[in-house]
Amino acid sequence: MLTLLNLLFYGLFILGMGYYFITNLQWYSYRLNRVIFHHTKLWWHFVYFLIPFSLYTFVSGVSAYGFVVAIGYLVLLFGWYRGIDKPLVFTGRVKRFFIALILFALFITVAFKHFGVILPLFLAYVISHFIEKMLFHGFKVKAEQKIEAMEGMIVIGVTASYGKTSIKNFIAHLLQAHYKTYATPRSVNTLGGVVRDINESLPSDTEIYVVEMGARGEGDIAEITTLVNPHYVVVGKIGPAHIEYFKSMERIRNTKMEILQTSRLKEAWIDASAMVKPEAMIHTYGERPLLDLKAKLPTPTYCVEEIEATLEGTDFSLEGERYHATILGAFNALNLTAAVLVAKALGLSTEQIAQGLSTLESVPHRLQRIDAGGKVILDDSFNGNIDGMMASFELAATHPKRKVLITPGLVEADTALNIQVAQCANEVFDRVVVTGDLNYAIFKAHIDPEKLVKLESKQQMEAMLIEQTQVGDLILFANDAPSFI
Repeated sequence: MLTLLNLLFYGLFILGMGYYFITNLQWYSYRLNRVIFHHTKLWWHFVYFLIPFSLYTFVSGVSAYGFVVAIGYLVLLFGWYRGIDKPLVFTGRVKRFFIALILFALFITVAFKHFGVILPLFLAYVISHFIEKMLFHGFKVKAEQKIEAMEGMIVIGVTASYGKTSIKNFIAHLLQAHYKTYATPRSVNTLGGVVRDINESLPSDTEIYVVEMGARGEGDIAEITTLVNPHYVVVGKIGPAHIEYFKSMERIRNTKMEILQTSRLKEAWIDASAMVKPEAMIHTYGERPLLDLKAKLPTPTYCVEEIEATLEGTDFSLEGERYHATILGAFNALNLTAAVLVAKALGLSTEQIAQGLSTLESVPHRLQRIDAGGKVILDDSFNGNIDGMMASFELAATHPKRKVLITPGLVEADTALNIQVAQCANEVFDRVVVTGDLNYAIFKAHIDPEKLVKLESKQQMEAMLIEQTQVGDLILFANDAPSFI
C-alpha cells in the first residue's frame, strides 16, 4: 500500500516541481540564467523548490513516508498558484516538456528503482530545449522565405529602451489610411515572436510591415534586423531599461544601433539620447538643447518644440507646423514626432498626418485615460521607466482634486531611481498605494506615513479602491507589475 502511495505521490510531486520550474522559465522567456540570477523573488526558489526537494529526497531515502512530504508540497504549491496572476500557459513547448518529464521519470523509476527528481527535470529541460531549437530553425527559415517573397513590401524597424510599442502603433495608425499596413501585435518584439508573427499573421498583400524590436542582450536586435532587413528605421529614447542584463549604457546603445545593420536602409531617425552624428541617411530628432548645453549636445536634425501636455492631449511643434494628438504625456511628443517623420518620408501630407493624429487612440495600459464612476483613471501599468513615470506624475499634478498613486515602483532600476520616484510621489499624491514588497522599504522611508498604503496582494485591489478613493479622484496605475515581480 505504501509503495503505491509513494509511486502516486512521487508522480504528483515531480509534476508539481515541473510546474514551478517551467512556469518560471516561461516568465523569463525560457532563459535559465535569468530564472536563477535575475529573479526578483529568489526566496521562492528555496521555499518552492530547493527545500521541498531536499526534504523529499531525505525522507524518501530513510523511510517509506516520502508521500507525506509530497502532500505537504502540493498544498504549499497550490497556495503559491492561487497567489500568482500570471499562471502557466500550456503552449506546445510546455506540453512537450511535461511529456518528456513523465517519460524520464518513469524510465528512471523502472530502470533504477529510484524516485529521482532532479535528473528527470534536467533531462526534460535539455531534450525539450533541443527540440525547440530544431523546430525554431525550421520556422525561421519559413519566415525568411516569406519575407523574401514579398518583394514590394516596405519594412519599418522600430526599437528603443522606452516607447517602442507606442512609436510602432503611432506609425501604423498614420500609414494605415493610405497603405495596407500591418504591425507586430501587442508587445511582440523578440526574434521568436517576430518569426511566429510573420508565419502565422503577416498578410500576403501587406504594403508596409512595422516591426518592433526588443533586446535583453547584445545581438538580439541584430538577429531581428537580419531577418526582416528594414528599409526605414526608428530608434527611440535610449535609457537604462534592462541595465541588469547589459551592465552599461554603452552596451544598451550599441545593441539598439544594431538595427542599422540592415542592407536595405533608405532612411533612419534616431532619438538624440543615442548621441549619434547625423549622416546622409541617418537623422536625429529631439528637443533643442538648452543654451548652456549647446556646446556639449549637438542640435538634432529635427527639433521638437513648444511641447504642451495636459489631461486632454499633447501639442508640439515640428518644422514650423503645430500638431495635436489626444495622446497623454509630454514624453509622447517625441514618440509622435518619430511617427510624423516616417509618415512624411512615405509621402503623407501635413494635412493627412494631422487627420491621422486626430483619430489616434492611446496604447492600452500606456498612460491611457479612462473616466469611470466620477473618477479619472490613468492606466500607465505597462510603463516601467523613470522618464515615463516622471511624466505621468507631472500630468497627474495638473488634476485639481485628490490624487492617488498605485505602483510597485520601478522594477528594473536601481535604488537611487526608486528614491527619486518615491520623493516625487510624496510631493504630488495624496495617497500612495505600494503593490508588492520589492520597493516598499524605499517608499516607506520617503513617503509621509499618513499617505502610504501597502497592498499585500492584488486580490485586495477592489476593496482598497472602494476604501481609499472617492468621486473626483485621479487614480494613476504606474508600472503595475505582475505578482511574480
